[in-house]
Amino acid sequence: MGASSGTARSDGSVSGQTGIRSDTICCMDAARTLRRARCRSGLSLRALAKRATTSHSALAAYEAGRKVPTVDTLDRIIRAAGFVLTTELTAGVGGPDTAARGRELVEVLELAGQFPARHAPTLRSPKFGRR
Repeated sequence: MGASSGTARSDGSVSGQTGIRSDTICCMDAARTLRRARCRSGLSLRALAKRATTSHSALAAYEAGRKVPTVDTLDRIIRAAGFVLTTELTAGVGGPDTAARGRELVEVLELAGQFPARHAPTLRSPKFGRR
């Protein structure tokens, strides 16, 4: 599932994309995260479902990737397994304008070209291929 581009409705769904809610995890692998948390906690599917106050069939569907939990549901299940779900916001390479990263590289290379190069007359690194 990708990022939604429609208009958000009051029920959380997005127009033009039936069944996709704006509070649904779409950019992370919720299935893998849930499976990993359950296995690390040593809980069975039914035991974790009971702790998280959900059905084992819903949890099985989340773990299999057949259903995608909302952020709140994912957090509740992860906490029931004894873990805390954290997120970290980091800037993507190049930011939203990917061409800007290329322009920045060109500027850096042009700037580096303005400095005089001071190369050693002989290579001090080991020569590969010769013994």
